[in-house]
Amino acid sequence: MPERRRSIAPPAYVPDGSHLKVAAEHWERLNQKNLLQLSAQTQFQLTHDGRLVFKFLNRNILVDPTARCLQRPVGAHWEKVDDPLLELVSVLYLGNVQDVYPLGRDIVGTKDLREGHFFQGPHELRTAPLVERYGKDLHGFRQASGRLEGEWMDMADGAVRLKPFPRLHLYYLLWEEDEEFPARINVLFERSIENVLAADAIWALANRVSLELLKPGEAI
Repeated sequence: MPERRRSIAPPAYVPDGSHLKVAAEHWERLNQKNLLQLSAQTQFQLTHDGRLVFKFLNRNILVDPTARCLQRPVGAHWEKVDDPLLELVSVLYLGNVQDVYPLGRDIVGTKDLREGHFFQGPHELRTAPLVERYGKDLHGFRQASGRLEGEWMDMADGAVRLKPFPRLHLYYLLWEEDEEFPARINVLFERSIENVLAADAIWALANRVSLELLKPGEAI
């Protein structure tokens, strides 16, 4: 794995990444890229003034390479959003994309990734809060998935494909608790994620998406 894709050291920060700061070198690498080509590769929308808009799950986010920040729509305007974990993963993703990668093929778990050894001990994906919340509530899991514009899939007891970026998807599989087995949740990835994110950034992205699944929302 190229060293330039390493990003988070150490990765044992609080789950929301509240004390992270995106290094200037990551923004500089993004600024060196051809934004029109990048838009075609990622399906981010390029604005007339050289910024990129994408949908993070269920809401629009703007990446401003010049101001080095993320922004969200407020009325007819955009305002800066303080989301360092999403900012970091977004900038790394955009800086590393080199091609249009296949979607929906070769879906794997963390153990099948080249850097699968990373996802052990303190770096296991934080699925315990999801299991606690949805282990006996498949309907609630479906509601949360729908709120995030996920695509329900015929896998496990319940499964959803979520889109943190237009061309980068995560898969959450839920097995409900029963008389024989405890509840569990697995997070799967398209193997092509390894082309754009190192293990620590994959870990960060999954944790960020999981936080959204845990947020309360209106009934669907």
